[in-house]
This record gives sequence, C-alpha cells and structure tokens, in this order.
Amino acid sequence: MDTEVGPLRSVLLHRPGNELKRLTPRNNDQLLFDSIPWVDRAQEEHDAFADVLRGRGVEVLLLADVLRTALADPRAHAAGVHAAVDHRRLGEALADSLRSHLSTVDAVTLAEVLMSGMTFEELPAAEGASLVRRMHHPHDFAVDPLPNLLFTRDSSVWIADRVAVSSLAMPARSRETALLDLVYAYHPRFRGAPRAYGAHSAPIEGGDVLLLAPGVLAVGVGERTSPAGAESLARSVFADDIAHTVLVVPIEQSRATMHLDTVCTMVGRDAVVMYPLAREALRAYSVRPDGDGELRVDGPAPFLDAAAEAMGIDRLRVIDTGLDPVTAEREQWDDGNNTLALAPGVVVGYERNVETNERLEEAGIEVLRIAGSELGSGRGGPRCMSCPIARDPIST
Repeated sequence: MDTEVGPLRSVLLHRPGNELKRLTPRNNDQLLFDSIPWVDRAQEEHDAFADVLRGRGVEVLLLADVLRTALADPRAHAAGVHAAVDHRRLGEALADSLRSHLSTVDAVTLAEVLMSGMTFEELPAAEGASLVRRMHHPHDFAVDPLPNLLFTRDSSVWIADRVAVSSLAMPARSRETALLDLVYAYHPRFRGAPRAYGAHSAPIEGGDVLLLAPGVLAVGVGERTSPAGAESLARSVFADDIAHTVLVVPIEQSRATMHLDTVCTMVGRDAVVMYPLAREALRAYSVRPDGDGELRVDGPAPFLDAAAEAMGIDRLRVIDTGLDPVTAEREQWDDGNNTLALAPGVVVGYERNVETNERLEEAGIEVLRIAGSELGSGRGGPRCMSCPIARDPIST
C-alpha cells in the first residue's frame, strides 16, 4: 500500500465498546475526550460508517475480534497479561495477584480487560491486606481503559507491505501500542508481517503520516510526533527501500491540530482538502537518503511546493474547507479535513461539515456522508477511525 487514495480493500476499525462507558466528567480530559459520548448512539454511528465501507466492497476487520483471536495464542495471552498489569501502580503484592488471576481467564475476558480496563472495585479478591487497594477509591482504575482505541489510524500504519506500530505520545494511549503489537505478532492474518517501525522507538502517530504517492511520505511533527520520531521513521523506510522522500511538516502543537491529518488529507491522486489557514503556513523539510547511509535534509520550503516536487507533479490541487474564516475554523474543528479516501475522488466525511462537503463535490469529489455527533467527541474523523491494511494500486 503506497498511497492514501488507491481503492481501499481492507481496513481495521474499532467499534466503540464499554471503554467509552468509563468516561466521566472527572476523567474525560485525562482520557483525551472533549465530552462524554452517548455510547449507544456512537455505536450506531460507527455501525453505519462500517456499513458504508462494506457497501463499497471494503473488508472491515474489527479490532476487538482480531484481538480475541490473537489472544487465543498462549504467547499473546501472556503478553496481554503483562501489558495489563502495572506493578508501579499496584505494588508487587496486588500486581502479582492480578497477574495470577488474568492468567486464568479466557481470551474474550482478557480482551475486555485490555480494552475497557478494570477498577479497584472490580479486582479479584486478594489474600492479605493491600494498602494500595485501601487507599484508592473503588472506582479508580487499576487497569486504565482505552477509549481512544476508536481511532485506529494512530496506533499503527501500513507502508507498502510493512506495518509500523506507533509509539504513542500521550500517557492515556501508551498501552494501545502493546495491543496492536500482539495483534500483528500473533493473529494468523498478520503473523510474520514485516515491521516498518518499532513500537518502542521515538514518538510517532499514524495520524501524522500521509502516503502522498508511491515512495513519498509526509510526517507531521507537533503535539504527538517528535522530530526524533520523524527521523527514525525516515531512516527505517529508506533502509527498507519503501520510500525515497519523507517530508517532515511542523504543525501547531494544539488540540485542534494534534495531527497532520486534522489540517490536510488526500482526496485524489493530486488533490488534498486543506484548512485554509494552513495552506500558506505549512512548511516542509525534505529528507532523503544521501547514498552513504545518512540523511540529506533540505528546506524548509512551502509544503505544497515540496510535496508536488517529490510526487513528480506540477502542483497539488487544493480544496479549501471554506473561505469564510469562521466557518473554516468550525469545520476544521469538526474534522472537515479528516476524510477517508475509498478510491481516487471518493471520500467519507462527516455530514455536519456542510460547506467543506459542498466544496469537495464542486471539485468533482464524491462525498459519502456519515453522522458523527458522538464519534467526534474524541477529536477524530473518518480517517482517524480507520487503519487501511490493503489498497489496490492506482491504475494509470
């Protein structure tokens, strides 16, 4: 898979589950949600999203299903237990007790704990007294839930035939890495898939990685991806000969622009939808191998110019999310730029971004609209909620 817009064949999604029911006004900020979603409605919206993809011939894999299958392997089960139990939080005695308990549960139960977490109240009875247990509120988390699993784009990304398991920057998401790591290591579908990036490397998240064209990646650097992460990914893809240029794009470190795909996504082989205020502001460092095992770094230059040059085209066609600055800002916040391409010129977008969708259609892009009033409460659109696993090459 070497573009963002080749016909989508297989995708990994996560249907919202009990992990979202763990969100409260007390913890939603810490768990990176702007509001408390109505979970039943979020599930309905996600089911409709998945149905849109299936209706266009896309194979939809659900993370909970592949996780349960992977955990049936005893090695994955042991790795899952290890990922769930934090002895620094629980203390050795309570951690050992929980580790022993989880080692006896089946794959379905362990998957639920890994995704939805466990409160101190839900811990199995332990022998003897635990100061840690007594000093925590019963509803405090002994194992944190992972409500951001919904955004499968961030935790892994496929580049060519290789998977990069992300190193997630925010503490609320760090354990997601372990789940995706064991899925790719032990699920029969993925076992043996070559890696493009190590899960324990410098921070990089899939929402910051755009496959602009065969051999050309753009990597945003900001709140979630570090310069060291971008450099490490560049070295990895150059060593594997799956890219010749990596454009490293600094973005504002803010909640509204947490990833590069919140301000810009591909909608055609030579077209992007982009937040107007970013159009002139985005710059890019062009990183290429120097032929001696090191990197050559040029720039920074205007992102659109650097991208067109690397892609071997005259220019990138830009579709703005509205000329009215207030509307553009509102629709950027509502993930108007965060579209998922199903094929060149066919994208999925949130229905609420009325002006952005109209401008896309005026530019000849087919927009498949989905509801997202609850799905968007964690700051993510259709691209954020999807990890493409396989795309067909774009026919010439």
